[in-house]
Amino acid sequence: MMRSSMTVVLVFVGLWLTAGARADDELSRLKQQIEELNQKVDALNQRETAPAPWDGLEIGGALQLDYNHFDGAYNATHEGRTGSDLFPRRVRAYIGSEHGDWDYKLLMDFSDDAEIVMARLRYSGFERGPVVQLGKLREDISLEALSSSAHLVMIERSSLANTVSPYFRWGASAYQFFPSSGLRYAFGVYKNDAFGDSGKDDSERLNYATSGRLTWAPKREQGEVLHLGLWASYRDMSGDELSASWARGEVRETPVRLVDYAAGGAPVAVDHLTQQGLELAAQWHSLLFQAEYARRELSTEDSASDLDGRDFDGYSASLSYFLTGEARTYKASQGVFRQPDGVRNAWEVAARTSRVDASSANQGTDVTSHTLGLSYYYDTNLKFMLNLIRSRVSGPGAPALVGNERDANAVVLRTQYQF
Repeated sequence: MMRSSMTVVLVFVGLWLTAGARADDELSRLKQQIEELNQKVDALNQRETAPAPWDGLEIGGALQLDYNHFDGAYNATHEGRTGSDLFPRRVRAYIGSEHGDWDYKLLMDFSDDAEIVMARLRYSGFERGPVVQLGKLREDISLEALSSSAHLVMIERSSLANTVSPYFRWGASAYQFFPSSGLRYAFGVYKNDAFGDSGKDDSERLNYATSGRLTWAPKREQGEVLHLGLWASYRDMSGDELSASWARGEVRETPVRLVDYAAGGAPVAVDHLTQQGLELAAQWHSLLFQAEYARRELSTEDSASDLDGRDFDGYSASLSYFLTGEARTYKASQGVFRQPDGVRNAWEVAARTSRVDASSANQGTDVTSHTLGLSYYYDTNLKFMLNLIRSRVSGPGAPALVGNERDANAVVLRTQYQF
């Protein structure tokens, strides 16, 4: 009996120990599972909070398809007969991003060969200080030249803007806008490989250009803007020849560039050149008036040259009006106008006159152009444009450049899509 009782006790002790061992195993296994689950949750949280490489990345672009139909002086090399062309004016794509006080943007054009249009690295972290940028930048020269091609009133910029602006150049610049006063200044130093200059002198040292712009917008209420501006530029040429032709006369694909200072003579080697310009813009809701004046002065290598100290000047003036009541947007921090925000099913009419006098005593041309424009905005992305252009060529170099074809006519169409 005693032996049987002992046996029962031992069995119960064994069962209790076995149960305890199993409980410990289950507890350890449960702890391990909880630990693994916590690790998975931590990994998932890190994946959700860590920024992906594409976070904050902005991608976009624009396609501009143009049709040109022209005659007269535009096609003087073919006795003024009618010429035409259908071509992609711009096929552009950009990528950009912001990282705190830094941002970058790369703009490429693929309409011909792949080309870097702009490559900008910008810093805006100075408290009450300027925004600084470096890379391939648009020089602050001319209101119309600074306006994005996607937001122009006319299909092409004026002959004046195309004459004086070097557009995008490698360099560094700084600008600052003061909202309380409406003042904005910009100053930059660039490699001068524009207007026929190679960008270096005979000793392989860089040729530099400096340019600055000051704008004032004392009135910039909703739909009402007054803009005043002036700019100046000094450009080292180191004896390179100034490019002969300056502008086509506001039509892109023509055999003859009508604004030509060397027509009837020859290009000249230039030590340096200076440029200055004035800007005026006034907007009253749907009505916008823009005007510019600029001059260029040459300092030639040969002080005895007839072109040494010679001034060339020009102007442009345009008037645009939205028949459907919209108003263009003024971007005060850049001193430029853009198409209306959220525009849709809108019609805009415009007129422009411009003149560039590239003539001297014995050579060069003097070109005046008049343009009528009509634009239809399907929405903010899609726009259709029509321009009618008539230009007149005079000056001592006109016979050598265009013969008897002194008048030029063109019809220009554009379909533009932004994405």
